[in-house]
Amino acid sequence: MISGYLYVSPFFIIFFLVGLFPILFSLYLAFQQWNGFSPMEFVGLNNFKIVLTDSLFWKSVYNTIVMGLLGTAPQLVVGILLAFLLNQVFLRFKQFYRVTIFMPYITSMVAVALVFSVLFSNQDSSMANYLLGLFGFDPINWGTSEWGTKIAISLMVFWRWIGYNTIIYLAGLQSIPGDLYEAARIDGASKFQQLRYITMPLLKPFILLTVFFSTVGALQLFSEPTVFLGQNAFTRSEAMTIVMYLYRDAFRLQSFGTASATAVILVIFIAVLAAINLYLTSGIGRKKKRGVGK
Repeated sequence: MISGYLYVSPFFIIFFLVGLFPILFSLYLAFQQWNGFSPMEFVGLNNFKIVLTDSLFWKSVYNTIVMGLLGTAPQLVVGILLAFLLNQVFLRFKQFYRVTIFMPYITSMVAVALVFSVLFSNQDSSMANYLLGLFGFDPINWGTSEWGTKIAISLMVFWRWIGYNTIIYLAGLQSIPGDLYEAARIDGASKFQQLRYITMPLLKPFILLTVFFSTVGALQLFSEPTVFLGQNAFTRSEAMTIVMYLYRDAFRLQSFGTASATAVILVIFIAVLAAINLYLTSGIGRKKKRGVGK
């Protein structure tokens, strides 16, 4: 038994050092006033009061939700459509298309930022402004305007994560036995009926998985706006997210107490929104109660 515990001990040691201990220490710091050097001072719920009464925090919540919806919701729908297309028998060069659509996920964030900074530069000759000009729209300052910044970052999130969700849906489609479709065709089921009664119910666990991960990822949005805006990321409010607000308090203002309080609030937001997503996507709320009287 001792040798067995020794074999599994590295996991628990690493988990305690980089997982459990930071969580507990952050929860403890949420009730302390500390700049990283001076002695800690217990302030109770004052850190939560400071955060919840800060207009910039609620601005970051608004930005996170908006960019989360713009960047993640469309990729779930488009991901399913692309997965259906890549799963078709008649499609040639399937492996090439699958690798190509997954490439953005493994691309370096620095390379992604460079590409999108060129596509969405503030100059009139940028690719995005050129396309807008073809449809008669005025150029947009993508790095400073309220909605221009949000749209550019949302497109970056969409482009980077669409392949990840597509591959998951594709794996779900390939796990469905072909015998079910063959039996449905023999019974006279149409393509739409096969999609409704076979594909979507069996694909449901994969949809729940992507919805959960997308919700958590959207609320933790940090890399894309930080890299896209560069030095202006923490001085402007157009794309300030909750995690960026947390990072600014901790490592720029040296206010680890309010940063930890923000982290606790973020965990609560993630838990609530994840529960809502699971409730809505699982169809629990749409089940009708059946009467038992005769």
